[in-house]
Amino acid sequence: MTSPQTAAARARLLELIKELAVVRGKVILSSGKEADYYIDLRRVTLHHEASQLVGEVMLDMINAAGISFQSAGGLTMGADPVGTAVMNASVRAGGTVDAFVVRKAQKSYGMGRQVEGPDVAGRDVVVLEDTSTTGGSALTAVEGVRNAGGNVVAVAVIVDRDTGAKERIEAEAGVPYLFAFGKDELGLD
Repeated sequence: MTSPQTAAARARLLELIKELAVVRGKVILSSGKEADYYIDLRRVTLHHEASQLVGEVMLDMINAAGISFQSAGGLTMGADPVGTAVMNASVRAGGTVDAFVVRKAQKSYGMGRQVEGPDVAGRDVVVLEDTSTTGGSALTAVEGVRNAGGNVVAVAVIVDRDTGAKERIEAEAGVPYLFAFGKDELGLD
């Protein structure tokens, strides 16, 4: 059950997303699809107030779904501040969730890693994303984490655009897809 404090955090985060992140006008998304609006969640995930709310809301959503995990992160760059926010929220709540970053491709130098940060091998992992259209970025992250020995237990995003990402991720990755806000809550129907 969501506490009154978390409900207030969720309400304030929704206000900030509407105020800071929703940009109206024709745009081409990373998926190549055209949209009448863009949700630039980096304006939220990197914002001094909103970042803490992102961590609290995402951690509460994942915990409320009954998902146990030790690491959270996703494909760089959209997921980087989300993973950090979840890690920091976990620490504030007395937890020990680590964050990680997944590169688009494995490095050909140094340690040659695709997944950076504390090792995910043998750990239960939640793949994060700020928003998802087709699910492609999250699926790339899922593959990278699995190749690194991590056990992906869910994919979680801040905003779901309701464009098929949930169905694709659940079918292809075989894990639950969670989202904090749907496009209807942002007034984007």
